[in-house]
Amino acid sequence: MSDDLHSIALSAPGFRLRARSYLALCKLRIVALIVFTALIGMLLAVPGWPPIGLVLAATLGVALASASAAAINHVIDHHIDERMRRTCFRPLPLGALSERKALAFAAVLGVASMAVLTLAVNTLTAVLTFGGLIGYAVIYTALLKHLTPQNIVLGGAAGAVPPIIGWAAMTGTVSPTACALFLIVFVWTPPHFWPLAIARRDDYARAGVPMLPVTHGVAFTRLHVLFYTILLVPITLLPWMIGTSGWLYFAAALLLGANFLRHAVVLWRGRDPNAAMATFGYSIWYLTALFAALLVDHYLLLFIAGA
Repeated sequence: MSDDLHSIALSAPGFRLRARSYLALCKLRIVALIVFTALIGMLLAVPGWPPIGLVLAATLGVALASASAAAINHVIDHHIDERMRRTCFRPLPLGALSERKALAFAAVLGVASMAVLTLAVNTLTAVLTFGGLIGYAVIYTALLKHLTPQNIVLGGAAGAVPPIIGWAAMTGTVSPTACALFLIVFVWTPPHFWPLAIARRDDYARAGVPMLPVTHGVAFTRLHVLFYTILLVPITLLPWMIGTSGWLYFAAALLLGANFLRHAVVLWRGRDPNAAMATFGYSIWYLTALFAALLVDHYLLLFIAGA
């Protein structure tokens, strides 16, 4: 009888709503991108294939920590989310979950992450992951986001650390290659996020968040997107310069970077009303393709060396 009642409870609309609400707290699309860049760091760190058990443990730990940071972000930002059209349907503004439950959920994920990374990976990976969690959930969300229009630049380090975490998970060290990957994601973050901030400028202004388009205007922000995109292209060549990657990655980085520059120029000119969201959308595809090219190049070099 109790099993039947349990089954009914699990199938009830209320349970499904709560489950979807908890999943929404995790920001799964962002978590997927974070896990992907961390995974690239893991695969590049070793010749051949890394130990699958270690990869799975590190991936799980990074995913749990990222979801925990996202849930904390929901709690801290829920008053802002209530005033923004883009975020007003999140679980806390809707009242689907309370702040206490969201924080408890974040705490469970965070503790589980640290346990997995410390016990199944290594201490350095756990420390770096915890630093990234605090950097995003506290330093960026609670402090920088409300203090300066350069918030996304200064807070970008938290989002750029996953490749270093992935490298440390496999080797227990941090190398120049891992730092190059960190720098790529760090410089990519402003031209990735500012186009979205341009498109959602009115939302941020209504919520009182000092994003660059709100404090300095759209034209100023467009120029900065172009500047950071120009800066990004040579930085993406660092893996090739230090000998980590070969000509395949070099060519891919130039082609992808040229297209990113094209988007940035169109945005800078200000003639296309859809340019901001087009640039934002391309930036996500760009980073994914760039890191995928690194991976293909890495295994191609290993195949050639072993042939």
